[in-house]
Amino acid sequence: MELRGPARAALLGPLLLLLPLLSPAGPVVAAQSAAAGCAQSTNRSCTECLKNVSCFWCNTNKACLDYPVRNILPPSSLCQLSSARWGVCWVNFEALIIAMSVVGGALLLGLTICCCYCCRKRKNQRPDKEEERAAREREERKVRQEERRAEMKSRHEEIRKKYGLFKEQNPYARFEN
Repeated sequence: MELRGPARAALLGPLLLLLPLLSPAGPVVAAQSAAAGCAQSTNRSCTECLKNVSCFWCNTNKACLDYPVRNILPPSSLCQLSSARWGVCWVNFEALIIAMSVVGGALLLGLTICCCYCCRKRKNQRPDKEEERAAREREERKVRQEERRAEMKSRHEEIRKKYGLFKEQNPYARFEN
């Protein structure tokens, strides 16, 4: 069964990408071709050099150098950070590091503030629930107390009726007759 069209391309595409790695000198040849591409752009222009992602441009000596993959930043023996360019020609490594630090710091600060705000908001919600519960309990106690007062008043009235000790509406009414 022979594959044709898109199915064949889908199977052969990844194999073609891995072919340089499968050959005995695969990675070495790939690295040499990248280094050769960087060296070819020396003394030309920054934009031509930076078309290849594995290269960086040094403004001091107008050299297109292979980016040192083992290091995060190119060492000063290759090129000073203030004159090294990677990605775009108008931003040097020094400014890129400062800008990325500021942006990263701002993001961390914003994230911290958001987390603190959310925690504080959540903390403030809990006392509200507790206050509502306490208010309900106070109201229930007040209702029970009113019931007890009414019960005590009715008991006192019964005792007064039993012994004939009625409370007069107007205590001075006896003296008027």
